[in-house]
Amino acid sequence: MSDPHSPQAGSSNTWHGTTILAVRRDGKVVSLGQTVIKATARKVRRLGNGRILGGFAGSTADAFTLFERLEAKLEQYPDQLTRACVELAKDWRTDRYLRRLEAMMAVADAKTSLVLTGTGDVLEPDDGLIGIGSGGNYALAAARALIDQPGLDAEAVARKAMKIAADICVYTNTNLTVESL
Repeated sequence: MSDPHSPQAGSSNTWHGTTILAVRRDGKVVSLGQTVIKATARKVRRLGNGRILGGFAGSTADAFTLFERLEAKLEQYPDQLTRACVELAKDWRTDRYLRRLEAMMAVADAKTSLVLTGTGDVLEPDDGLIGIGSGGNYALAAARALIDQPGLDAEAVARKAMKIAADICVYTNTNLTVESL
């Protein structure tokens, strides 16, 4: 069953029910995610033999399909996260089945953080911060405000930013899944 709050054709790309945040600081990347509808859904996971973190917003079934496809691309292009993501984005945009998938992905390895969309976008943020999902903009804004605070590592920034997002966004809560590289 698809997420009742997922975007439909012609609407904005906002998903309600998930917030994913990735923070890169001092050579460490942390990805946090949560979901409201099913508290046990794992929307953040390790990929590529544990060297890549991935998170998604949108339909869970669609995201599992995308994770499987990304894993296949990572096997085809080992240690080339950007290339694997570009190849997945091409497939996602042109394949008749994949085009209908309603999800957005955030992925990161030790050096690169990327956002992938169904419109073929593979975006690398300038600041190493990514926020997707219904509370993504709130979490991203909070992370940007916190990233230069002395004494906060990537995980502390991410946890504080998600708390701020949860205080603002009704679809964001404080039940977190944390993965670090």
